Amino acid sequence: MFVAVARLADPAGAGKAAILVVGGSAKSRGVVCSASYEARSYGIRSGMPLAQAGRLCPTAVFVPVPRQQCGVKSRAVAQALDRWAPKVEAASIDEFYLDLTGTEAVYQGEPLAVTAARIRADLLERTGMQLSFGGGTNRLVAKLATERAKPRPGTDGTGVFIVPPGAEGDFLATHALADIPGVGPRLTTRLRGYGLVAVRDALPVERRQFEAWLGPRSGAWLYDRIRGQGSAEVEPDGEAKSMSHEETFPRDLTADEALETELLRLATTLAAELRRDRLTARCVTVKLRDHDFKTRQASRTVGQPIDTDRAIFATARGLLADLRRRRRVAARLLGIGLTRLEAPATGSQLSLLSTDPAGGLETDRDRAVARAMDAITHRFGRDAVRPARLARKPTDPR
Repeated sequence: MFVAVARLADPAGAGKAAILVVGGSAKSRGVVCSASYEARSYGIRSGMPLAQAGRLCPTAVFVPVPRQQCGVKSRAVAQALDRWAPKVEAASIDEFYLDLTGTEAVYQGEPLAVTAARIRADLLERTGMQLSFGGGTNRLVAKLATERAKPRPGTDGTGVFIVPPGAEGDFLATHALADIPGVGPRLTTRLRGYGLVAVRDALPVERRQFEAWLGPRSGAWLYDRIRGQGSAEVEPDGEAKSMSHEETFPRDLTADEALETELLRLATTLAAELRRDRLTARCVTVKLRDHDFKTRQASRTVGQPIDTDRAIFATARGLLADLRRRRRVAARLLGIGLTRLEAPATGSQLSLLSTDPAGGLETDRDRAVARAMDAITHRFGRDAVRPARLARKPTDPR
């Protein structure tokens, strides 16, 4: 079985002379989304606070994330990939998995590297995007192979790197433990305490020793992962698992009204995207990061699938109020997520109960308003109509 991973190239544009950082400005409080290889040479990495990135490289050019355009490009890539593989999974906006099992006859038995190179060339022509392809017998190996495939400066990467069947163990042995997806900073530090830094260091360790150190489940998982054994299942698109948006504020917000306004902004954007993808949600989650970096979240599963601005915001507002009651301090980040996504029923069953804002139940009026807003924004642009509360940002009393 072959699984190929296609990852969008850095939005900053690897190989350009400019030192670019995507994520905002050096004075903003967000994090780095991506950086050119020139910027990375200064120690700048994805997920790093923008202020820290600015200190590491004062001459870097910081650009905001073109979120809408990224979404457009991601969907274009997904559509192009559908032409080449029976199963395509969008793991994120910039990462795709392809299952090419059973296509050997279609591609006349050509090597996977040749097929991947042809797909890469086709996507460049169709979308203008330079992608890197990694191939292997499972998702873990294929994902790591994309890093070797990237044509970054100082390497011989061609955009395609394939790990042959049977070579998974040798390939994994060339990595650090921190390179393995799922081995985060905390686990990396813990393993370093046992003298394990590289995969080669960990290979002699027996499964039962890992289980003694990390527990039966985590120990067995790590034992398999460092040998190149990972999930080989690719789940076709059309069954998205979640959608979310979050915002890091330029300064901490303290007033409930200001937080609710930002929550409404996030909820209306997310609801529109949900309807655009012809999906509904059954679970709403609100994420709050306080001024001291403590992150909290609360979720609620509603009684019926929802996709309207009012229902999603009403449910999220109740969750935000619960979080604020438990700890009322200044907030630096707010987010909202939707899970348990599904296609809407052909004939939605109307609720015999009165509309319950806390539960998120929808009415026919809610749906009619949402569809009317979608039609207007489709014709005149996303800012053509919006809730009056979003016409201006309220001041936030300190």
